[in-house]
Amino acid sequence: MKRKWLWIVLLIGYAAAFFASITIREGEAHKKQDLEAFTDVSHLMPVKIKKVVQGKEIDTLKEVLKEAKAKHLPISIAGKQHSMGGHTYYENGIVLDMTEFRQILAFDQKKKTIRVQSGATWDDIQKYVNPYGLAVKVMQSQNIFTIGGSLSANAHGRDIRYGSLIDTVRSFRLLKADGEIVTVKPGDDLFTAVIGGYGLFGVILDVELSLTKDELYKMETTSLNYDEYTDYFQKHVKHNKEVRMHLARISTAKTNFLKEMYVTNYSLTSQQGISSYQELKEDQLVMPLKFMLGLSRRFDMGKDLLWNLQKKYFLSQNDQLITRNNVMRSDSAFLEYENESDTDVLQEYFVPVDRFRAYIDDMRSFLQQEDLNLMNITIRYVQKNEKADLSYAKQDMFALVLLVNYGFEKEEKAEAERIIRKMTDITLQHDGSYYLPYMPYQTKAQMKRAYPKTDIFFQKKKQADPDGLFTNYFYERYNTQ
Repeated sequence: MKRKWLWIVLLIGYAAAFFASITIREGEAHKKQDLEAFTDVSHLMPVKIKKVVQGKEIDTLKEVLKEAKAKHLPISIAGKQHSMGGHTYYENGIVLDMTEFRQILAFDQKKKTIRVQSGATWDDIQKYVNPYGLAVKVMQSQNIFTIGGSLSANAHGRDIRYGSLIDTVRSFRLLKADGEIVTVKPGDDLFTAVIGGYGLFGVILDVELSLTKDELYKMETTSLNYDEYTDYFQKHVKHNKEVRMHLARISTAKTNFLKEMYVTNYSLTSQQGISSYQELKEDQLVMPLKFMLGLSRRFDMGKDLLWNLQKKYFLSQNDQLITRNNVMRSDSAFLEYENESDTDVLQEYFVPVDRFRAYIDDMRSFLQQEDLNLMNITIRYVQKNEKADLSYAKQDMFALVLLVNYGFEKEEKAEAERIIRKMTDITLQHDGSYYLPYMPYQTKAQMKRAYPKTDIFFQKKKQADPDGLFTNYFYERYNTQ
């Protein structure tokens, strides 16, 4: 027994030292971000750019457009830069940094609407509307992203009743390549192209969003096997109108790889006493969570340990009460990771609800033959929605978000690309699709199969911006015109 505890102490000591080294390198890596090696959160595609312009005033943005045209320079648009495939910059180009363009412009408590500049974050909105008992309808699980960036990716999240972000947008203003500012509303041709358009049609200036009532939910977590999930979801979640939000995880631990799951439902409960729960929470236990994720990143034992602790924690939260706003403020700081030798990246796949079991079986059979450092998979539900030109949910889907770690060496990136393409093939074979904000490893043929309106989308781009003023590596990789 003493030897066992000694081994555990030594392992924790080693891991703590290792984590400390990561923390040191993280600070150093951040300082290296400059015009000579500009990149996004993935750090996989650093390039030299001309300059970064802080978009604080509309007149400044217009002047940048004039300068870029005169000097034949491309423009890319950046928010928090959490897209991972060069969507926010381009070699020898100008980057418009919109993060300081973040004012709250208008708010109507009665109509439940808010208009904000595109650099505002979901956190900004939550802090503004929470005192009025209102909340966001659709956003990502974390609240750190800008509104403009979220529109550009047509984000989705834990809510299962309101669909994708496009369903909550009342209008937005767009600064086009010719310098004209237009108001775009549902039904306009640009509406379905710009939302999910990755900054290729102009600068989103401000957005009017529909809000909803902040509500008090009761948490319920259930452990189950993957082959029970679809039936469970249909019976206990989709057709139970009291369930407003839903999140699932499937194990990436070696002992129960892609078999064991736990699901968490957030169900409407009595609203009495909601005021006692409405204080907005901030990130908690950042260092311990970073430590545990670091173990998972390096050791199979760490994956088992993290899975078991996560599951036990969520099961222990049964019957806990939490507001809608706080459900939509999921911890994010512990996920931040920078290292000189490797990186954490995301991939996301959408699979029809009724194909989930067969899909997981095929994915497991493939991944068990590969050496992929798959650290986590979260699962969300996305309603059928084909409004955006690049719509990812052609039918009701489960969205599987994969957190993967791999190295910067050429061979390691090539191996990751091969595996990701094969996972995409498996997804397409099950009538699924994949999400576009991440590394552009998928082929053009895979994109056109996942997104049947690809040609229409790029035709609209050519019509709206014939000189290609707004560009990025997503456009370079997949443009069909």
